[in-house]
Amino acid sequence: MKAVILSDVHGNLPALEAVLEAAEQEGAEELWCLGDLVGYNADPEACTGALIEVSDVCLAGNHDLVVNGTVDISVFAHDAAVAARWSKETLSAGALEQLRALQPSGERAGVELHHASPRDPVWEYVIDQRTAQSCLEVMTRDICLIGHSHVPLAYSPGRGGRANGGYSEPGTRALDGGRWLLNPGSVGQPRDSDPRAAYMVLDLDAATATWRRVAYNIERAQRAITDAGLPASLAWRLGEGR
Repeated sequence: MKAVILSDVHGNLPALEAVLEAAEQEGAEELWCLGDLVGYNADPEACTGALIEVSDVCLAGNHDLVVNGTVDISVFAHDAAVAARWSKETLSAGALEQLRALQPSGERAGVELHHASPRDPVWEYVIDQRTAQSCLEVMTRDICLIGHSHVPLAYSPGRGGRANGGYSEPGTRALDGGRWLLNPGSVGQPRDSDPRAAYMVLDLDAATATWRRVAYNIERAQRAITDAGLPASLAWRLGEGR
């Protein structure tokens, strides 16, 4: 079983299109999305429709839950709140129903899936070794996929309360036994100072995970943000990978 893993598309259609085009060359049987289809960027309708259509499993992220009304928008502040409110007003009734049908956790092919973490599938950021170790200890499967942080990461159990691992550069890592907590990075709003869209290929037969980066038309995504009247800072951060 080989699957392409996407997360945190956040309404960025140019990035999603580039990643889906690249994914076609991977020879994968399935595509899994770890949530946050909407938020921040200006094409929530198109991204929701495309991801629901192509994904074999699709989770809800925190932005999806806010936009679909499951979580009150008061949990967001500043640009996130502005973009969520705009997305909620922009999305069709059909797209909102599609978002309401999604859950923040799941399982596929013996792999545990959460938008944020196995301890808190909606909100916890796993970006340090101590938090990763705590998550590894409560995982129900040997491989757990998470998103939410917008950073490509890989952790395995360590000693002294600190997991081994951290940031994952593009390339292939052997998953040699034990437990693994893996993050593909973000398609639509990377936050690791690399503006290219990120995704991962998980090969369960070969026991490998491969992180990929794809260049896309950032200027097109930025124009869509400004044309929609969304905060200019959202356009700026795409070019900076923040």
